Amino acid sequence: MDATLQSVTNAARLLKAFLSREETLGVSELARRLGLGKSAVHRLLTTLAAEGLVTRAENGGYRLGMVVFELGEAVRAHMDLHGAAGPVLVELREQTGESSQVGVLDGDEVVYVDRLESSHSLRLFHETGRRVPLHCTSSGKVLLAAMPAERREAVIARGFPALTPHTIVAPDAVRAELAAVRRRGWADAVDEREIGVASLAAPVFGPGGDVVAAISVGAPVMRFLALPREHLVRCVVEAGEAVSRRLGWNPEMTDHPGEHADGGTRPPKPHDPSSGRLEESRHARV
Repeated sequence: MDATLQSVTNAARLLKAFLSREETLGVSELARRLGLGKSAVHRLLTTLAAEGLVTRAENGGYRLGMVVFELGEAVRAHMDLHGAAGPVLVELREQTGESSQVGVLDGDEVVYVDRLESSHSLRLFHETGRRVPLHCTSSGKVLLAAMPAERREAVIARGFPALTPHTIVAPDAVRAELAAVRRRGWADAVDEREIGVASLAAPVFGPGGDVVAAISVGAPVMRFLALPREHLVRCVVEAGEAVSRRLGWNPEMTDHPGEHADGGTRPPKPHDPSSGRLEESRHARV
């Protein structure tokens, strides 16, 4: 095995040694359990400590670091999201007849963590786990709009590729689009990532009111544009609210729609489709 891969394997084995639930483990004990030399274990511990995965205790032993706890919380949150979103995705697909999915932010991309395909013979094949850009997908726009202003501006400053002639890439145009997303409580993208593909997304809120995911419906453009506008918006926004409530979000404990001081998204009130501008904006862009 490649030396680098062997080191990764040994680091993983070392972390798993703490599953024994002992408060701390010393270098000698870890070396014995792993069948490695003390110097090799010490090097592994030093590297893992630098990344916050382990920390040295007062007795000279080592314990798991806070980063491991944070990773565990992230896994738990995604598991909770899967359980909360599953039944809602089924209903959303039944209401719209189209593919429904849930995406989360990972760096500067969206990762679909749950997805149900449309029953139509012509459908979009975007497997669970696929990564898509932020700026030209409806889920990405929802997540980008919800970022704190400083982080969002850093993403915008890095620039966006124009994947189609309809992709919004000019910084001021992106800012205007994201402001509209925050104002109305949903986002759409038609022919922006790929010609012939369209989607509409709404935010999913965690217990504290922060946006933790986006739920969306995607379809071929011609079928998407044939769906009743108000019905589609209402279905997706209400689906986002349903998942949010299943996660513990309480809209009565949060403020009205709009921006926080840092530019992030506040949880919306029940959506009024008449306030949307989907119809006119889509026909203007397509």
